[in-house]
Amino acid sequence: MADVLTDIWDKVLRHFYKYNSSCWRNWFEQIEPVALDNGVLRVSVPERTWQQYLRKTCNDGLKQAAQSITGHLISLEYIYSDNQDIDKEKDFEYEETVDESLMFFNPDYTFGNFVVGPCNRLAHAACTAVSEAPGQAYNPLFIHGSVGLGKTHLMQSACQELLKKNPGATAMYMSCETFVNDFIQAVEDGKLYDFRYKYRHVDVLVIDDIQFLSERERSQEEFFHTFNSLYQSRKQIIISSDSPPSEIPHLENRLISRFNQGLVTRIDKPCYETRLAILRKKAFMRGINPPDEAVEFIARKIENNTRELEGALTKVHGMAMLEDGQITLELVRQALGEEPTPAHRQISISQIIDVVTEHFNIKLSDLQGKRRSRSIAFPRQICMYLARDLTRHSLEEIGGYFGGRDHTTILHGYRNIDKLCDNDESTRQLVEVLMANLTQKQN
Repeated sequence: MADVLTDIWDKVLRHFYKYNSSCWRNWFEQIEPVALDNGVLRVSVPERTWQQYLRKTCNDGLKQAAQSITGHLISLEYIYSDNQDIDKEKDFEYEETVDESLMFFNPDYTFGNFVVGPCNRLAHAACTAVSEAPGQAYNPLFIHGSVGLGKTHLMQSACQELLKKNPGATAMYMSCETFVNDFIQAVEDGKLYDFRYKYRHVDVLVIDDIQFLSERERSQEEFFHTFNSLYQSRKQIIISSDSPPSEIPHLENRLISRFNQGLVTRIDKPCYETRLAILRKKAFMRGINPPDEAVEFIARKIENNTRELEGALTKVHGMAMLEDGQITLELVRQALGEEPTPAHRQISISQIIDVVTEHFNIKLSDLQGKRRSRSIAFPRQICMYLARDLTRHSLEEIGGYFGGRDHTTILHGYRNIDKLCDNDESTRQLVEVLMANLTQKQN
């Protein structure tokens, strides 16, 4: 029975790799099939973050693969177990819950998967030190830099490493927007005591994109007191932003002073050699082995940030899977094109709006209106993201297409989708599909 189950699981993985290559990770080979009973395929994983990644990102693809292979309706259960000697004949008593502190952590974001170069060496060393001596080495640790350069990767790496070394520790990782929304909700519900207890009784507090505290006076005051409470208790605080503390507009001086009292470090754009190393690391994580000439072409072509490098690799790998599975220099040239930028510049905001409204089955008036429900706000922010990424229009000009919204709203929408693309595979795939539809309309 064990051999049959192993054979089924191997076929499921091959099917999944063929049709969901962007989600594949080389650690999938360490997943152990445990049982197939009553239409439920149970598999065991040794890492909690792997369990969450499979549930959140891969479940639909794996379920489809299992049903295709077996010919039956199949659901999957991902069981966390640190027991290396799994007895497949026994009842299943492995823990199914996921630690709340880990539920937003990406298993890709570890120190082992981070490429260190001149652009990020200090930030990497600081995060490593923090993970080894929280609240002592650098507190607070403030990391700033443009989008897609690795701030989130480093912060999550520090948290995951710290939790491995201190299993009893509590770490809270979130965006600044989440902090602000939680505070507003607590005020409205009269639950400020619960809010303060939640945020002031953790061992590590990690806030991404702190610049969104700008112009939020009450939220700034609440964060100031939260910061002081944690700092005085020698709890670790890690913060990221797109700019250094002194350049965040409308940020209170007392907060700027608090942020500057620790270590403030910047991450810059990766150099050519670092981009090469990043591409090779990303390729290894996905279990692919592109030739050196293909990797070098991508590294020369994509200069801005790590996320664009990964996106290019995803596109190349996807095209290769449609052919014979081989990545060649010619395929890379075809995928990226010698001059991709002019083609992007031909795309208009009107075309973007047409593609998005058709995909989400909404009206232009919805995008331009004031409704903030997720069914409208999410497509609206997708439009803002694509418009900034694929056209030459300024933020103010883009805002004009969406009911006269100001540039800060457009920038917020862009960053929100950019962050989702980084942490949510379904959003990343959606953006890639919409981009592909827009490119086809240009041909």
